[in-house]
This record gives sequence, C-alpha cells and structure tokens, in this order.
Amino acid sequence: MCGGACAEASQRLSYTQSMHDTAGILEEPDVRGAALSLTVEQYHRLSAEGIVPERTELLQGVIIGQMTKSPLHTFLVQRLVRWLAAAADSAHFVRKEEPLTLSDSEPEPDIAVVSGTPEVYRLAHPTTAALVVEVAIATLGIDRAKAEVYAAAGIPEYWIVIPETKTVEIHRRPADGGYAERLTVTEADAALQPAEVPAKPVTLEQLFG
Repeated sequence: MCGGACAEASQRLSYTQSMHDTAGILEEPDVRGAALSLTVEQYHRLSAEGIVPERTELLQGVIIGQMTKSPLHTFLVQRLVRWLAAAADSAHFVRKEEPLTLSDSEPEPDIAVVSGTPEVYRLAHPTTAALVVEVAIATLGIDRAKAEVYAAAGIPEYWIVIPETKTVEIHRRPADGGYAERLTVTEADAALQPAEVPAKPVTLEQLFG
C-alpha cells in the first residue's frame, strides 16, 4: 500500500481532470465572463500548497496545463538556446522554460532573453523580456493566444516556431490586445534575426534542418 503518496497522486489527477472538464464550460461567453480569475499571488499560494500540479501556467488568471514535451520540441528549444546564448551580450542572458511573472499571468516560455544577469533574479522572476520564443507542437492555438499576454507585458518581440509547417511567426510592436505587427516567415532561405538581441541571422533551413 502506498498510503499518503497514492492519495496525493489521486488528488492531483482529479484536479487535472477537472481542469479539462471545465474547458468546455469556458467556451460559453456568459460563463467565461462570470468566471473568477486567480491573481498571481493566489496561484503561488496554491502551487506552494501542492494543490496546483507542477506542470501548469497562469494565463490571464486561468490555470493552464502544460503539454508533455516531445523529442523534437526539446531538440529545437536546445538549438535555439545555443544560438541565442552565443549571441547574448553582457546586458542579456537566456532563460529556458522558466517563469515570467506578469500582471495577471505567469507563463513559462520555452525561451526568454532577459536583461541583466541571473543574480538579479535571485528573489523574483523577470517581469518582461527582450524576446520570447515558443515552439508550437500541438500547442499552436494557446501559443497564439499568449501573444496578448506577452504584448501586455511590453515584450517587444515574440516568436512562435512551428515545426509542422517549418515556419516562424514573428510578432512585434506590442499594443492593446496583442501585437500590431505579425510576420510569418515561410521561405527556407529566409533569415531570422531578432530586433532586440544581437544574434547572427539564421535561416529556416538551418533551424529545422
């Protein structure tokens, strides 16, 4: 018998299942408008007490379960991290799958290039970034929805890397409700280069090859 460990695992499974069951309800506009959202502080307390499963994010007050990462997802994130880390200057560094604490959200983007040094964030997560990148494998819808979250935080540039179509969506010029500029890069020899990070250009062929 596994006693308390089994009870805790059962509680977490029940909580995760309840989040999935609630998703259909939130599709109703009247219900969505009446739903009560969590603050970042409440989310932290629930996480500390073990009530919220570890692999979650808070997006606009709603707890979202994270997908299991595939080998391709891991490979592309590692490739992008190496590329951006090699280019980061003394004023920036790269964070991989770590939280950003925003006004009503705490996403954990695949990659965030933030200012300063790791020591600056010893007691608190960054509240913005120079560049955020998400690799979308079975998460394209939610990654596109995150554009509003990242724009509200004043993040100047947001990329969605889409392996299925070997394309990259680049969002720039944060504004109310999202980004004012969106560019989809599709050509294999097209060069990608962040506006705020001094990285050397990389082509889609180099990225996905």
